Amino acid sequence: MGKIAFVFPGQGAQSVGMGKDAYERSERARAVFAQADAALGFALSDVILSGPEEALKQTANTQPALLTASAALLELVRDRLQPDYVAGHSLGEYSALVAAGVMTFEDAVRTVRARGEFMEAAVPGGQGAMAAVLGADRDRLAELCAAVTAETGTVELANVNCPGQIVVSGSASGVAAVVERGKEAGAKRVIPLEVSGPFHSSLMKPAAQRLEAVLASVAMNDASVPVVANVTARPVTKAADIRGLLSEQVVSPVLWEDTVMWLIDQGVNRFVEIGSGSVLAGLIKKTDKSVHVHSVNSLETLEALFAEDAI
Repeated sequence: MGKIAFVFPGQGAQSVGMGKDAYERSERARAVFAQADAALGFALSDVILSGPEEALKQTANTQPALLTASAALLELVRDRLQPDYVAGHSLGEYSALVAAGVMTFEDAVRTVRARGEFMEAAVPGGQGAMAAVLGADRDRLAELCAAVTAETGTVELANVNCPGQIVVSGSASGVAAVVERGKEAGAKRVIPLEVSGPFHSSLMKPAAQRLEAVLASVAMNDASVPVVANVTARPVTKAADIRGLLSEQVVSPVLWEDTVMWLIDQGVNRFVEIGSGSVLAGLIKKTDKSVHVHSVNSLETLEALFAEDAI
């Protein structure tokens, strides 16, 4: 029998109504939504369940909302299944930390609310950008970004999602240059993204510094199961190490492809994505078609998980 990893989605996976059936039919899931509202001092649950979409898309709302949806579904999964490893994509790393007992849900939801506010405020609107680069060679794209940074404006690898899908981030001029010159790195397409800032780039340094101060005041435990960190794509369990990696994560690329490959190398052949959508399932399958991936984003998919022989 292979090993199991719980994985948690990040920003971009959100949708109005996520977790609604769990909220309506599970008292434990509903309690998680109530904890979020109490921790933040406003009805985040209303934004999650009813929108409007524009409110949910605001980074300072998106981040705690996704964490809440993941945590509510996690409550219903972990009674019946335990992971060998946990990991999350960007914001999803906080859901992984809750799953591993590093942070309480309340502390995590307050922290990611602040994280979202800091990230939105770090770069004035219109000055930063991100773009998805499809089909490019990773090393050649890194070289192109370095050349563009020297000639035009900052642009860096931000999300290494899976083979053939890398997101770049940086100044508006730097990203625009990569959009124009992507073919130099073998890109088939380069698609500008609708985002509120140049996330996971060095331009996020002001946000990282502010977040570091918040993280210093948050109680953390050592992880009960290894958390594979975005920054290193390697396991971490010590609270002090996790604290440092979380502030570093804001200005560093999310090494998701590397994370998935490392987990597979450790014998993981079953991935359970917990939270809104199924973005990570797609990325994992593009990395290795042979592994089993199941997305738990509703009560129906939860029951299907346990009906499968593979689990």
